[in-house]
Amino acid sequence: MQSRNIPFQTINWDNIDKTTHPGTTGTAWWQTLQFEGLRVRVVEYSPGYLADHWCQKGHIVHCLEGEFTTEMQTGESFQLSKGMSYIVSDDLSSHRSITENGVKLLIIDGDFLNTNTIKGFF
Repeated sequence: MQSRNIPFQTINWDNIDKTTHPGTTGTAWWQTLQFEGLRVRVVEYSPGYLADHWCQKGHIVHCLEGEFTTEMQTGESFQLSKGMSYIVSDDLSSHRSITENGVKLLIIDGDFLNTNTIKGFF
């Protein structure tokens, strides 16, 4: 098994550069830490943001500020506000984010959410 150890470290998000990602409407700004098999991001969506795609990637999403809606391609939707989270594995849903007033999220994703990898954990 390959080692994917991450040494102890503190993160000052003020020192992590933001990258800009336009949505269908609005803008997302990502601050990203990338490790082997793991991505950790603080993501901010501007007011009026609508994702430009249906995502099938697995995520752990925690709302730090504001509120947003996760819309499923099936028509279901889930409203999340500060202090709420959702989790989903890769390829188990098609979802996208929408926010009226803007939101700030902590998003963690990586190999551990791959449905083929997860089977090996249990």
